[in-house]
Amino acid sequence: MRARLPQGMGGGMGNMNQMIKQAQKMQDEMTKVQEELALKEYKATAGGGMVEATVNGKRQVVALNIKPEVIDPEDAEILQDMIIGAVNEAIKLAEEDNEARMSSITGGLNIPGLM
Repeated sequence: MRARLPQGMGGGMGNMNQMIKQAQKMQDEMTKVQEELALKEYKATAGGGMVEATVNGKRQVVALNIKPEVIDPEDAEILQDMIIGAVNEAIKLAEEDNEARMSSITGGLNIPGLM
């Protein structure tokens, strides 16, 4: 008695070649999206717009704008906290966009090492 594979499973080399082509297409799409995301910029503010941080898709800070009125030599901690908050929020936006774009390609599959 032979076990039967579910529909779409098996099929020999033709099915394997089709799977390889689909995987290559997915890889090509992911590479394209990663290149697009690397060029994209994400901005976030803190302190009611007093500090604005911009990061790129590689999660590198590319710009930091600080309104002069927020600079108080007596209270550097507040400025530091606002900078950290703005940078972290911009990085979070970049990561969320990356996850959403990759998920649309992989159909929601969580493939380790790809995201």
